[in-house]
Amino acid sequence: MTPTAAVYVDVGSPFAYLAAERVDEVFAGAEIDWRPVSLGALFKLTGRSSWALGDPERRRTGMAEVERRAALRGLPPLRWPDPWPGNYLMAMRAATHADRLGRGRDFLVQALRDAFQQGRDLSLSTHVLESAEQIGLDAAEVERACADPDVKHALRERTDAAHELGVFGVPTVAVDGELFWGDDRLEDAAALLRAMPKP
Repeated sequence: MTPTAAVYVDVGSPFAYLAAERVDEVFAGAEIDWRPVSLGALFKLTGRSSWALGDPERRRTGMAEVERRAALRGLPPLRWPDPWPGNYLMAMRAATHADRLGRGRDFLVQALRDAFQQGRDLSLSTHVLESAEQIGLDAAEVERACADPDVKHALRERTDAAHELGVFGVPTVAVDGELFWGDDRLEDAAALLRAMPKP
């Protein structure tokens, strides 16, 4: 089997946005498995919470760091959704549906750009459907899929599997059972992937 990097993503995470903008370059030529998971559900499973909630200073510092990294990498200035963070369950169900169609990466990248370049609140269904339409998916079909018990179960199952693997936040990259958490760990994950024996 060809060595694969699994990238766990939730569209509510600005660090996932930073990672998504670099994955193709850092892992050039490698097989990437984009895996949408519910960060909110991971927080419940692990008893954790977002750094953006609670302590105002921690939130301010975290947002400033995201903006610093985006500028350093030549990305557009951050436009933060208002409010942020929100409830991204529908967005992640839409991502799960897109993944089933082989368009998971396209939807995740588009939605993250819509959130953190355009400032769109992806807790609103209209914005989720607009992101889907921008990659050529049918909005009505996506809306139906988000209410489909099979899609809901698939997202829950993917999230539970990530938790069992040890994933507790996003972005996380898994290579050969080793986890790399954070957009600043992409190079480490890619190095391990390149060092693995090829079939």
